[in-house]
Amino acid sequence: MGNFRKYSYNQDTMVVVNFEDQIQPGTFEFTLHRLVEDKIDLSAFYEKYNNDEGGSAAYDPAILLKIILFAYSKGITSSRQIHWHCKHNITFMALACGFAPCFTRIAAFVSSFPDAIESVFEQVLMVCDQQGLLGKELFAIDGCKMSSNASKEHSGTLKELGSKRDKIRKQIRRAMAEHKALDGRKPQEKARKQRLNQAMDTLQKHFDKIDAFLKTAEPRMGQGKQRKEVKSNITDNESAKMTTSKGTIQGYNGIAAVDKKHQIIVEAQAFGEGQEQHTLKPVLDGINQRCRRAGVGEDVIAEQVIVTADTGFSNAANDRYLKENNINAYIPDNQFRSRDKRFTGQKAKYGKRHQDTVVGVKSVIPASEFAFDKRSKSCVCPAGNAMMLVREENNGAGKRRLMFEGRLTDCRHCPLKAQCMRNPAAADTRDGHGRQVSLTWTNGRTPSDWMKHRVDSVEGKTIYGHRMSVVEPVFGNIGTNKRLNRFSLRGREKVQGQWRLFCLIHNIEKLQRYGAMG
Repeated sequence: MGNFRKYSYNQDTMVVVNFEDQIQPGTFEFTLHRLVEDKIDLSAFYEKYNNDEGGSAAYDPAILLKIILFAYSKGITSSRQIHWHCKHNITFMALACGFAPCFTRIAAFVSSFPDAIESVFEQVLMVCDQQGLLGKELFAIDGCKMSSNASKEHSGTLKELGSKRDKIRKQIRRAMAEHKALDGRKPQEKARKQRLNQAMDTLQKHFDKIDAFLKTAEPRMGQGKQRKEVKSNITDNESAKMTTSKGTIQGYNGIAAVDKKHQIIVEAQAFGEGQEQHTLKPVLDGINQRCRRAGVGEDVIAEQVIVTADTGFSNAANDRYLKENNINAYIPDNQFRSRDKRFTGQKAKYGKRHQDTVVGVKSVIPASEFAFDKRSKSCVCPAGNAMMLVREENNGAGKRRLMFEGRLTDCRHCPLKAQCMRNPAAADTRDGHGRQVSLTWTNGRTPSDWMKHRVDSVEGKTIYGHRMSVVEPVFGNIGTNKRLNRFSLRGREKVQGQWRLFCLIHNIEKLQRYGAMG
């Protein structure tokens, strides 16, 4: 047997280390280090420091920014873990110059400087443009819905929250009555009384939280035409309940606009709304303002850069805005694939793409399976029964709508009733209704028709085909490689700052790979 030198990892050693030598060229940390030291103006951070005449010395924002961005690039978001790495990881130690900021200082830095983070984002965008990484030919816009630091169970309209508060009050009273009934009982009931005390304390905290919220809150209104009340949230009232393919979450929608050339993110915003239609105009305005401040262009949208977004951003108001402002956009409606001959027979071959993905909502036979005739104003259901025309609308702007309803005598005994109606039992009641469908069309001259013509053209299909390859890899990098699957902060401003930090990391990686700073 060979004679080997004995070793043990359980030992300490003294090593002389030069921090600069640990930051090797060609790495992400080197690009980050040189950006912060040579290119980024951090004066936006300094405005909140008032310790020049008294108090202890603070950590330089350059140090905190470097270690936080480097940690996020490795998928480390916990401030306690970042503190640990600053004490034990040589790369963190080098970026921090041997300092190990407390986890409370790290957490406060992330949440306290959203405006300064935006300034850094713009400056890095300017560096990307100076190094030729922006093509300014096509911007792809998309959103990524993620949970936030808010409880989904604490959501509801003010009426629903009031009912929940009353229910908790009753539970507290029942617990108090049971606790009183146990007084003077045998000693073995002591454990039961302790559990009741804990339950009452927990219920009282929930009650006080809901009660305090309802005393000051106003109904939170949605963005639609009817401005209906949407669910508020006691923990973070700027977040929203959102339906995703993985179920319902309480969180924010991180929107990013990505340049085609090297997938540089030119704009990043977070919205506490599940619907994306209302985010398009703020994002387009943000692109213009961001690029103007970064010196990329005075009005890049007006310079006929191509803008693409998926069907979630499409509605009549957006089409009108895009047409009136002469924006070179390609945003299809949710029926554009059904008009494309290339997808003929795809549903029959592969099935519905999003069948039964919405939790709690039954999937039924869609209106596209009904036979409509605009000229005769008639409709035949999949079972072959003629339906009644119950309403006809004409809004005067070239948009018409026909609404049909199945006869009760047909729907009650129809063999497709279970597949056609969300509530088949309703057809069996005296005041019930048959299946209802509608057909909407325009005269071909509305803004929506203008957009349909664009996306259905050969050029439009080619351009829109680039959208997924531009923006989806960005979300894949942030979500999979950087492991961002939820926001850890509360409030739109703070969440938006965290979202921009991750988008900032993505852009710095592009500078590392394709720029002159890698």
